[in-house]
Amino acid sequence: MNVLLTGSRGFIGSYFQKHYARKYTIQPFSFLKDDLNALHVKEIDVVIHLSALVHQMSGASDEAYERVNVKQTLELALKAKESGVKQFIFMSTVKVYGEESDVPYSEISLCHPQDAYGRTKLKAEQELQKLTSEDFSVSIIRTPIVYGYGVKANIKNLVTLVANVSLLPFGNIHNKRSFTYVGNLCAMIDKIIEKKKRGIFLAGDDKSLSTTRLIELIALNQKKKVFFISLPLFSSLVKWIKPSFYKRLFESLEIDNTQTKKILEFQNPYSVEDGIKLMIQGSAE
Repeated sequence: MNVLLTGSRGFIGSYFQKHYARKYTIQPFSFLKDDLNALHVKEIDVVIHLSALVHQMSGASDEAYERVNVKQTLELALKAKESGVKQFIFMSTVKVYGEESDVPYSEISLCHPQDAYGRTKLKAEQELQKLTSEDFSVSIIRTPIVYGYGVKANIKNLVTLVANVSLLPFGNIHNKRSFTYVGNLCAMIDKIIEKKKRGIFLAGDDKSLSTTRLIELIALNQKKKVFFISLPLFSSLVKWIKPSFYKRLFESLEIDNTQTKKILEFQNPYSVEDGIKLMIQGSAE
């Protein structure tokens, strides 16, 4: 089976290429380096569209998010549909639901995105679904934070912090955060292709973690002893100085993907403990 993969040099794309190159003939495509007009997809069976302008990229304008996350996505999807591609897999985000919540998000939760990243991802989802036909399946995967070997942004910063600081003010945090190990996410992509399923799917590890437990697992696999303290004034200070950082550290964002697993007959191949271990120990397995 021939697969066109955008975002192939990114964290998720690199993992998929490494682990599924024997199963699929993978053709990488870069919106930065390749010309969409010159792209030939006549022989392509499935498009996996990972390329995006994500929320960690500070300073990006609303117009840039619209251009990359919506316009480029639809141009690629239209070209794929017109060329006879059977399936288009779009990597979306739980940010389409909104921000942190005490109630887990499911596949059918209402969407109220609060930033340009979430809004443009939701808009792309809606426009893609309009293209769905008997001969063109659109599969949308919404993910929480994806982690694993080579991850960047917030998770990488947390790993670096734990490696260098032994006394941390993150004790007794009892929030619930969903994550997905990159190996579990790519296994879900593979299952969606195998089952030829369309619709909206939620990726996530089987267990959620509190910030305190996440740091404990990171430290355990770094063989690093850390000591936690609880400072109420610290959380208040973070909330005042950087509200977005406070939300990620102290509030909950949990998903319930029971329906996704049932539809796909899917089980995560890695536990969250496995995923953290593989991330820290520098293994691309």
